[in-house]
Amino acid sequence: MKSYKILGHTALKDEMKAVARGAKRAPLDAGAPSFNSVAALLRLLTPANRDLLATIRNQRPQSIAELAKLTGRAAPNLIRTLGKLEAVGFIRMDAVARRRVPKTLVQTFRVRIDPFSMNDRLEVT
Repeated sequence: MKSYKILGHTALKDEMKAVARGAKRAPLDAGAPSFNSVAALLRLLTPANRDLLATIRNQRPQSIAELAKLTGRAAPNLIRTLGKLEAVGFIRMDAVARRRVPKTLVQTFRVRIDPFSMNDRLEVT
């Protein structure tokens, strides 16, 4: 199971400054993707993007062009959305011959909200 931070920009900036000053050690997950908020995660997981992830998982398209036909979405918009999903680790774009083939990397995930601190986490399986 992977775990991602959910940390606001101000808290992330403060953490980075503390590490730079030497007042704090860099966290082990410093290079991992993170989200600004639970709301930012939910904005990424629109119904259309959830359908896109399901199509990738279920239909296993062998190119972006095939995925565009399956979903009815324009290729430029699809490429932008796939880039966002890849940046957060939900999919991987494999190079096969001269094509880019999307593969899902997540099955389910759970958001753990700590009501007493800004230590919220996204757990991905």
